[in-house]
Parts: sequence; structure tokens; C-alpha cells
Amino acid sequence: MWDKLADIDRRFQELEKELASPEGMADRMRLQALAKERSDIADLAAKYQDYKKTEKSLEETRAMLSGQLDDEMKELIKEEIAGLESKQRRLEEELKEAIMPKDPYDEKNIIMEIRAGTGGEEAGLFAADLFRMYSRYALTRGWNVEVIDANENAAGGFREVVFEVRGKGAFSRFKYERGVHRVQRVPQTEASGRIHTSTATVAVLPEAEEVDVNIRPEDLRIDIFHSGSAGGQNVNKVATAVRITHLPTGIVAVCQDERSQLRNRQKAMAVLRARLLDQQQRLQEEAVSSDRRAQVGTAERSEKVRTYNYPQDRITDHRIGLSMHNLPKIMAGEMDELIDALATSERGEGLKEDEE
Repeated sequence: MWDKLADIDRRFQELEKELASPEGMADRMRLQALAKERSDIADLAAKYQDYKKTEKSLEETRAMLSGQLDDEMKELIKEEIAGLESKQRRLEEELKEAIMPKDPYDEKNIIMEIRAGTGGEEAGLFAADLFRMYSRYALTRGWNVEVIDANENAAGGFREVVFEVRGKGAFSRFKYERGVHRVQRVPQTEASGRIHTSTATVAVLPEAEEVDVNIRPEDLRIDIFHSGSAGGQNVNKVATAVRITHLPTGIVAVCQDERSQLRNRQKAMAVLRARLLDQQQRLQEEAVSSDRRAQVGTAERSEKVRTYNYPQDRITDHRIGLSMHNLPKIMAGEMDELIDALATSERGEGLKEDEE
């Protein structure tokens, strides 16, 4: 890591000189390219320089203790050393985080898919609880949530719900939710008070641009039908729901939430692109599994990632062995502490791999 940072700092100094030289000023296109490169590494170079200055100050201040000093002066120097050591540790952590390779999809909007698993109607109610938790969390961060497709069960839960979260950095926060979520609680319909275990599966797909996946028009079958979802009565007289099938892969995307057939088609295409991109990512990961990052477990949809235990007011994330209480608060969308812990663990795993 320190070699990389030294190289970045050297490059920053080179760019400073080139931008100030007559040659650099004369070529407008080159000037723009150099300015952009400088801008990209300026913050990191400044933080590294601050770290080196702190390191030097720490060495000089420690050396002062070897001189002839009275007790009061020694205490003052020790206090200054403690402050410099604290600053050095903070800068080191910030540099470690900054040097980590960024996930190229972190800033993207997402499409989330929640499906009821084992547990019958209770699993559907749990899926609805997860949807509300994620929706509330998104709203606390100022992000927009739009339902694309929903399939309700008789109890008012979801067999499946597909929705979009639009906001800068949505994938960077929600990506840790991928996997099987398990709930342990007494269902409302359980007269004997027995605790049931149910599951729901969560998929988080980064929004794909048209350039991210190549979809040929001849590979698509588009079906138009009457909406049958709850709240779809206003469109039942006119066929507006859209189902798009990607023939080479068999991947299907449906949207029936909008009154407009065009809007439904646009949303269904967004889901299709995201699912195709997800498939491409999985194939690439399998092909280069030896180079694959841990990223807090495998994030596979078959992996049990978290348990919500209502009788004990406890939520446990199995990937990092973290247990937290005050489950109602978390289910109300206050998820930052949980997600921060997962992000910290991911960074630690990434740094460990880099050192190896």
C-alpha cells in the first residue's frame, strides 16, 4: 500500500510541474487531460503528504524526550505525542480505505427483488416487512423508491416484489443485503404461540446502462397483457402490462405497475438489463474464482446471511458474526449501523487480500 501511495504522490508532483510549464500550458487538450488526472489523485496525495508530515513530527517530538526536561515539560510532550499518534492512526485508516479498489457499480441505482421462501403465508409477510424496511431506509437517505412488479398473497404479504431505488450510492449500501434472510417469530395466525421459521430471498442488481449489456431486438419477445396486480384496476380495460423475454437466456422481466404501456416497457427493459448484467457478473466470477474477492461472504442467494429473531429482539448477521438488539428500530429502516459494520468488514477483507 505504501509503495502505491508513494507512486501516486510522485505522479502528483510531476503533474504539478507539467501543468505549470510553458509546454503544458500550450497544448489545450493535453492541459485538460493533465488537469483531470491531477484532480483524480489530489485528495489522496494531500492526505498522504499529511500522513508523512505527521510521521516526521512524531519522530521529532519523541526525540525531544531524550533531552534534559523537567516533569511538566515531559508531560506536555507526551500529550503532544498521544495526539500525533491518534492523528497518524486516523490518517492510516483513511488512506487504507481510499487506496482500496472501488466497486465500479457502487454509485449506481439498483433494482431489488424480494421473494418469499419457505414458510407459506408467513414468508410472504416477512418479504413485505423487508420491503418496508428497505423503503424506509432509502427514504432516510433521500432516495426514490418505485415498485416495478408485485405479486401479493392472500395474507397481504408478497410472493415477490421487484422495485427500483434511485439515488447516488444506492448499490454501495444495499449490496450487502443479497442472500437468504431468515425470520423467527410467532405468526399472527398461530393460535398456540409456536415460533415459526420462515425465509425470504433478496437480490440486489445494479442498474445497467445500454452500453453495459448488448441486447439485440431480435432476441426479445414482448407480450402485452392486462394488469392483474393489486391497484391495477385502473388499467384493466386497456392492456398495458408488459412481459419481455430474452430468448437466448430465457430471462423474463415483467412490469404492470404503471398506467402507461410505454412506461411499463421501459421499466421491464431496465429489469431485464439488470438481470442480464447480473448473469454476466456471475459467469465472470466463476471463471476467475481464484481472484474473487470475499466481500463479506459470497453474497450468493443460497447463503443464509441474516436472522431476525423477534422473541429475543435480536438480529444476527452470520457473515461477520454480528448480533444487534432493538429489532423494531432496524425494521423501521434505521440500518446504518448494520450496513457500516458490513462495509468495514469488507474493507478489512480487501486489505488482507492485498497484503497476501
